[in-house]
Amino acid sequence: MGALRRETRRLKLSFIQDITMTQTTPSSTEVTAPAVIAADENKLIAERREKLAHIRTQGVAFPNDFKPQHRAAELFRLYDGMENAELEPLAVKVSLGGRMMLKRVMGKASFCTLQDASMGVSGGRVQLFVTKDHIGEDAYEAFKHWDLGDIIAAEGVLFKTKTNELSVRVSSLRLLTKSLRPLPDKFHGMADQEQKYRQRYVDLITDEHARARFAARSKALSAVRQFMVEHHFMEVETPMLHPIPGGANAKPFVTHHNALDQQMFLRIAPELYLKRLIVGGFERVFEINRSFRNEGISVRHNPEFTMMEFYAAYWNHHDLMDFTEEVLRHAARVATGSAAITYAGKAVALDQPFARLSVCASLVEHAGLSEAQAVDASVLRTQLTSQGHEAPAHWTLAELQFGLFEAVVEEQLWQPTFIVDYPVEVSPLARASDANPSITERFELFITGREYANGFSELNDAEDQAARFQAQMANKEAGDEEAMFYDADFIRALEYGMPPTGGCGIGIDRLMMLITDSPSIRDVILFPSLRKEA
Repeated sequence: MGALRRETRRLKLSFIQDITMTQTTPSSTEVTAPAVIAADENKLIAERREKLAHIRTQGVAFPNDFKPQHRAAELFRLYDGMENAELEPLAVKVSLGGRMMLKRVMGKASFCTLQDASMGVSGGRVQLFVTKDHIGEDAYEAFKHWDLGDIIAAEGVLFKTKTNELSVRVSSLRLLTKSLRPLPDKFHGMADQEQKYRQRYVDLITDEHARARFAARSKALSAVRQFMVEHHFMEVETPMLHPIPGGANAKPFVTHHNALDQQMFLRIAPELYLKRLIVGGFERVFEINRSFRNEGISVRHNPEFTMMEFYAAYWNHHDLMDFTEEVLRHAARVATGSAAITYAGKAVALDQPFARLSVCASLVEHAGLSEAQAVDASVLRTQLTSQGHEAPAHWTLAELQFGLFEAVVEEQLWQPTFIVDYPVEVSPLARASDANPSITERFELFITGREYANGFSELNDAEDQAARFQAQMANKEAGDEEAMFYDADFIRALEYGMPPTGGCGIGIDRLMMLITDSPSIRDVILFPSLRKEA
């Protein structure tokens, strides 16, 4: 009870944390909320713990018998367009549960704002009008001591205030969960971006845009999955623990399987398992999966990430490009309402046909080379070294072209562009072109200067694949930690025969960055990888 008395005195001096003035009548004046009380957070937590201790003496402190029947966003959709003269005669009874975000106590009548999980124009919030006459003196007295962040249950009737704000005239109000930690200041929120990532739960409570961003991610991912199924792809699940890492050139995470007493690797890609399923007779498969690469962290990279890989028998890389274009376009339309989107203030035309350029042609168009210079190894080497990039003596013409592409061209590809005709040396799993064996039937999709997808006509020649694995092993022995292992079982699967097949991987996290206009991959991953807190 001592804490309750202290809290009462404190409320008389200033509203708790982010209490804001709520308009009630045309004559009421909206005022700026005071700053968070300059008190040590531990003291505030201690006061709230005292309140909880008192609540425990009154009965069940964390009741679990309330089921809300309505959501704020739906109420606004149905009734916000009505005037009070239309709404009150309907006597619309509502039942809501959510977190108390704003509060103003005014004698016998008070206002507070409840926030639930719904989205929409209301941001999932609705105003509650709480009076002693309607909920009773005891309940009203208890309400006055509740804190922002508390989870409450409210029942009542909808009406419009004199300022035409949709509100609930509360007839029953209960405390469901006592919040022990104060929320960040309403007007400043969580200013530390890393804190947003570490405490995503607080970020979601206080930032409507964060909630909308992850809702859009969910919607886009569901749209992708539905699109795949509608096009006769079967969703499958493949192992996350691999005895041999494969499917990409990347450094794996290493672990130990105690029961089998053997080294295992977190998957860097599901590719080789999915192609085994093509061998087995499933002609169209896809997996939306978590993959892991023990590499750097940046605004574009997270060691744990989501990708989708899909494989279709009797498709080539041209079929894959057409389909990949449609997948991205569909996801954007479902998530945002349009495939003509904006990223970092610049238009991105997902609604238009994607450009297609060979690696060589991209050097002419974006690196300022002539057609003759683009196929001159000495010119390419000079271009690379003069700009401070590697150009090892053993690199072939194709590798020099690819090196200059990565160094100069990639970051310029803002509008969706497929880059094709990759050299065999950097495409160990792709089928070589029949017309030019030095290049592969491979593409990568670039948008906003970043890679979003990688696909190719799959190599289904078991002897050719075995030779490429051997070459990768030689690179590994020479010190390349990202080179592939020799996967004997995959070679055995190919020896049974895999039909002509096309396969593609799409980076889901980067796609979500694009769709939600987010500058960092951490903004679209609920719990990104972070260094352990000190």
